[in-house]
Amino acid sequence: MAAAEPVDVAHARLILVLGDQLSATNPALLGAVAGRDQIVMAEVSEEASYVPHNRHKLVLIFAAMRRFAMALREQGFTVHYFKYAEGIDSLSTAVARVVAAAEFAAVDVCEPGEYRVREALQVMPQTLGLPVHILPDTRFLCQLDEFADWASGRKQLRMEYFYRLMRQRYRLLVHSDGTPEGGHWNYDRENRKGWRAAEAVPERPVVPMDDITATVIAEVTAAFPENPGDLAQFCYATDAATAQQHLDWFCEHALARFGTWQDGLAEESPWMFHSIISMYLNIGLLDPLQVCQQVEAQWRAGECELAAAEGFIRQVLGWREYVRGIYWLHMPAYSSLNHFEARTPLPSWFWTGETDMRCLSRALKQSLELGYAHHIQRLMVIGNFALLAGLDVEEV
Repeated sequence: MAAAEPVDVAHARLILVLGDQLSATNPALLGAVAGRDQIVMAEVSEEASYVPHNRHKLVLIFAAMRRFAMALREQGFTVHYFKYAEGIDSLSTAVARVVAAAEFAAVDVCEPGEYRVREALQVMPQTLGLPVHILPDTRFLCQLDEFADWASGRKQLRMEYFYRLMRQRYRLLVHSDGTPEGGHWNYDRENRKGWRAAEAVPERPVVPMDDITATVIAEVTAAFPENPGDLAQFCYATDAATAQQHLDWFCEHALARFGTWQDGLAEESPWMFHSIISMYLNIGLLDPLQVCQQVEAQWRAGECELAAAEGFIRQVLGWREYVRGIYWLHMPAYSSLNHFEARTPLPSWFWTGETDMRCLSRALKQSLELGYAHHIQRLMVIGNFALLAGLDVEEV
C-alpha cells in the first residue's frame, strides 16, 4: 500500500473506486486533485465470494482494477490498493484502513450497482466518523429518479415505450422531428433468423497476455479452485484502449451480420456475430452513449442495415437502462420475488452441463467455461427450462 502523502486536510477527499467503476468519467473522480485527494481500491473477499463467481469475471475485474490503479498513479494520485491476498474482508475495512492513516474531509464514491453494496456504504459515516458522499452514476444514460418519474402512474412498464423516449432524448436513429429512421422504432422481426451454419464466423483478434493478467490468472486459480471458468481460454480486454479495439473490430467485421444472426444458436462458435462488450460497459471501460453513437455512425456510413444498428442500440440504450431502472425501482423486495413459488432444487448438472438436452447442455457448458452466454442461451434456453421446471429462483 502506498504511503499517505501530505494533504490539505480541510479539502482532501478519499475517493473509493469500486471494481465496476473503472472509468475516467466516474463522478467521484471528476474534479479530483492529485497531491490532495487520494484513492482507495480493494479486491475484497466479500465481493469476490458472496456467490461462486465465474473465474473469468474475477480475472477481468481484478486485472482491470490493477490497470486502472496504475493509470491513476501515472496521473500523480496516491492510490491505496489492496490485493485479494491481503485478506481485506469488506469495502468498509479497506476504507477504514486508509482513514486511520491520514486525515480526510470526506469520502466520495459513485453510487454502486447493487443494493447490498449501497446499504454497506450508507452505514460508513457512522463507522468512519466522516461524511460519505454517494454520487449519482452519470455513466448510465437514465438517472434513477428519471426512471422513477417515467414509471410513476403507468399500468405497464413497457421497455419499448421507455426505449423510444431514450432514442429521442439522445437523438439516436431519429429524424430532426424525433420520428424514427426507416419509419419504425423496432426491427426485431428482421433479426430472428435461425442459424444453419449459413456462413463463416469471423475470427476475433487475440488479446495478448500481459504480466498483470497472467499474474491475476495465477492468483485467481489458486484462490478459487472450485469456481467455474476455464482460464486457459481467457480472452477479454482489461483496459479501455483494448476494449475500444474490440468494439472497433465488431463494427467493422460483425455488426453487419449481428442483426441477422443475433438469435441464432451455433455449435461451432460461442461468439457468433455478437459484440462481446457488455462486460466492458458494465465495469466502465466503454461508455454506453459513445458505443451507440459509433454503431449509428456505421449505419449512416452504409456499413450495416438499419435493423442491425437498431437491434444493437436497443440492447444498450433500451434493455440495459430499463433493467437497471426496474431493479432500483423495486428493490429490496425485488431480490426475493418468486411469483410462481418455484422451489425445485437446482439440479447438480447445472454445474457441469452434463445433460442429454443438447441446447441446454451447450448453453450451460459455455457459461461455465467462458463466463459468457448470449441472450438467447440465457433467456430462451436456460431461463425457459428453469421456469418450466419450477427451479428455485435464488438457486438459479
